[in-house]
Amino acid sequence: MASLNVGNLGEYLREQRRAAQLSLRQLADATGVSNPYLSQIERGLRKPSADVLQQVAKALRISAETLYVRAGILDEREREELETRAVILADPSINERQKNVLLQIYDSFRRENGFVPGPDADADADGDAGPRKDAGPRKGDDAGADAAEDQDPHS
Repeated sequence: MASLNVGNLGEYLREQRRAAQLSLRQLADATGVSNPYLSQIERGLRKPSADVLQQVAKALRISAETLYVRAGILDEREREELETRAVILADPSINERQKNVLLQIYDSFRRENGFVPGPDADADADGDAGPRKDAGPRKGDDAGADAAEDQDPHS
């Protein structure tokens, strides 16, 4: 069987498994993925699905997005955008409305710099999609300022 080019995914998985002090059999038990299949992934003989990578990431307690990038499923910039959004949404020190405003400003800056917002960019922080007042890019240093002006700094 010829080795597939999966961006050193197999080597990375082997390193992570060893760092977690798990045998291949233990990882197979934890993921529900067969031992021979995991071995083939580690040797670069198989390209796993996103579902398999998610199970492996969960068992190894690492980022599934990192595995997606290494497997060529997700672009590095997409991963960085997803992680940025996740950090904002997970911050317990700001409320849902503030999270939504931060995401809108983030998207505005990305558009200004030539990046297209991700698929969830129009969703509110609590998951409700809603129409946006200004879908076009903003110019200048005041990008996102109208959204920030509407906020009570004490809310």
